Order: sequence, then C-alpha cells, then structure tokens
Amino acid sequence: MIHKILINSFILILSTLILGRCVTTDSSYTRVAPGVWRGVLELEKYRVPVNDKDTVMILYDQFKPGELPFNFEVTYIDDERFYVEIINGTERIRLDSIQYGRDRSQARDTMNIWFPEYQSYIHAEIRGGVMQGEWVVTTKEDYRIPFYAHAGRGYRFTPLKETPLRDLSGSWATLFGVEKKPEEQEKAIGEFKQQGNHLEGTFRTETGDYRFLEGTVQGRKFFLSCFDGAHAYLFSGSIRNDSLQGEFRSGHRYQSLWTAWRDPNYTLGAADSMTHLKQGGKIQFSVKTPEGKDLVFPSAAFDNKIKVFTVMGTWCPNCRDEQVFLTEFLKENPDLAKEMAVVGFSFERNKDVAQANAHLSAYKKKMGIPFEIVYAGKADKESAAAFFPALDKVMAFPTMIIIDKQNQVRQIHTGFDGPATSKYADFKQKFTRLIQELR
Repeated sequence: MIHKILINSFILILSTLILGRCVTTDSSYTRVAPGVWRGVLELEKYRVPVNDKDTVMILYDQFKPGELPFNFEVTYIDDERFYVEIINGTERIRLDSIQYGRDRSQARDTMNIWFPEYQSYIHAEIRGGVMQGEWVVTTKEDYRIPFYAHAGRGYRFTPLKETPLRDLSGSWATLFGVEKKPEEQEKAIGEFKQQGNHLEGTFRTETGDYRFLEGTVQGRKFFLSCFDGAHAYLFSGSIRNDSLQGEFRSGHRYQSLWTAWRDPNYTLGAADSMTHLKQGGKIQFSVKTPEGKDLVFPSAAFDNKIKVFTVMGTWCPNCRDEQVFLTEFLKENPDLAKEMAVVGFSFERNKDVAQANAHLSAYKKKMGIPFEIVYAGKADKESAAAFFPALDKVMAFPTMIIIDKQNQVRQIHTGFDGPATSKYADFKQKFTRLIQELR
C-alpha cells in the first residue's frame, strides 16, 4: 500500500513539474538565470497539516494559502549586467537598480533589487534557479515579508486547468469591508477580463484603483494578485450563484472581506464633486523646492498660467500613474505646456525632511518629471488638509486641483482612474478639453 502511494505521489509531482515548467531558461549565464521567474511573498507561513504518522503529504508545485505570487523576467544586457521586469498583467515594471555580490560568510550569491521610487527592495540569496529572501519597505517600521522564487516557472498561481464555473468578464458592483460598520465600508467596481482560466482586471474605487491585477479562475475559486514594489495585493474568492464572495489582503498586516454582484446601474461618486473649495477659500502656499528655491502662490511665477496642483506621495502607485500622465501630457502638448504651471505637493513617510527632499529629487530624476515636486508634510490626509485649508477635506492621494489664469479654482479631482481601468481614456479626453478651454 505504501509503495502504491509513493508511486502515485511521484506521478503527481512529475506531472505538476511538467505543467509548471513550460518556460525554459538559458543555461549560459554568469549570475542570475535569465528568463521568467515565479516569485512569492509569504504573507503567512504555510504549515503542513499532519493527521497521523502514516500520512503522506504531497505539496503541489502551485499556490498555497497565504502566498502572494507574481512573475518577473531577468534580461541580460551583456555578460555581467542585467535588469529585472516585474509582470502584472499587461504591465511591466523595469528595475535597473540592482546590487549583486557574494556573502563570503555564507558562500552564497546575494542580490538587492531596488524599487527606488517607493524606497523598497527585495533582498535574496541565490542558489542556482532558486532565490530566498525578503521584501523590505524602508519607510515603514520593521516591514519585511519573506520572499522566494523559482526560475523557469511561467505560471502565476497554478498550472492547473480546472474548468471555470463561469466567465467573470465585465463589471461587478463591489463592497469592501463587509465585516465592518456600514459607514466604514467602501464602494468599488470590479472590472475583469477572463480568457479560459486566465483572469485580469482591477477594482475602481472613489479614491483610486488597485492597478494591474492578474490571476486565475479554477472551478468556483478565483485568485488575483499584484506586486509593484509599493503594494502587495492578494484577492481570493468563490463564485456563489450570481455573486462573488472573497477576501482581500494588502501585505501581511491588513485583511478584509468583500462581496460583488452584477448591477449595471451601480455607480461611484463623481470624482470632480467629492472635494470642495470652502466658501471664500483661496489656494495659497509658500514652500521650498528640494534645491532650496522659494515657491510661492499667488506670485508672478504663476501669473497668466493654468495651474495644476496635485496632492501626492511617492509611496502611492496611483500618484505615480498621475505623475506619468501629467509628464506625458506636457510632452505631447508643447503649446499647452507653455501656458501651464504644474506642481506636485508630496506628503512623505520619511520623518527627516532632508531625506525626504533627497528622495524627491531622485524620484523626479528617475521618472523624468519636468515640473516641480515639493515636500509638503507627512503622509496622511490630515496633513494634506492642513496644507490646503481652503479645501473642505482631502479624501485621497492623489487629489488634483486645477486653477485658471484668473486664479479661480475650476476643478478638484479626487483619486485617479489609471491605465489599468476602463475610465483612463475618458479622463485623458476630459482633462485635455478642460485645459484647452482655460487657455
């Protein structure tokens, strides 16, 4: 009997390895194996259940509870230099800030992969086609999540192909935090595209979106994840008749429950009418740029300009999406750019102002941002509201304030529907039209 179990176990493991290793790697490399890798953040350690001493446990080479998987690709520039691209659906995030060396005490190769915009990094020891280490966020106190990766594994959650119970493509009315009080729950709209077992999409909320999610549907179960160096998102759930029931995890410190259903009439609050200018309120500020230059409004520097002031943080991926949009808009519309003054007001996690300013300079250079980014305070909505007391509140990072040439506030836009959403193209059109009207 035991021999039969062992034979069956071997067959199952071999089958899974064949399915899982559909991506091959080039064996001619000097440091890290090139090609696609499967990385995993261990939000909680997986414990093998043991019923009795004769139990034979088979750990399939696939998704386990408490794991957040993602894919990345290693590409060599020459014999020694390489870069890494994080893959989330159609998004690729190129990482060139890589430190590679050898731990002499352990006789192992080590590597740090930096996400400079978000001040985080992956530290890993490398042994052949395996990495082991942790993801570290330097701006949070003792924020470390165990990490491991295997070369040549092109799947995300699992290589299995169990027939999906249904196609989840389309829009889903969503409520996050169903375990909380009604006033603490958050409305959202899930936007999914499914092809066979493969699932991609995002969730739009009234304060932003969850960016590029990728995953799988297996029978009645589904899973989605995203890792971009700033956030680690894991969604899991079940298909229940005409609804979805699931759990959301952000990193290893936050968990919440959510539900979704089909409703073509379900809407979110209008982004342009959620934050208001107080009666008689005037936008004004006096700050210094990271280089020490005074920036004051109102002042001659902003006269006869269309002003775009954005409340942001470098730790915020939605804010990064907005900065990319503004940078591209200015480059693609040089005539309009001459009549605009754009400033990013960054609320940072760095407690030291000098360190925050140094990071802002590096952030601006790294992203090729052509406008000023200034330190405005610590990273919370209360600080942002105190910096802009003319606003009734600040609900989200980012928040965009558009002011005409006569210094009248024309629009306050809460949140940002980024490129992962169905509303991104519509936002670009409306923004362009408004700027043209204000010329």
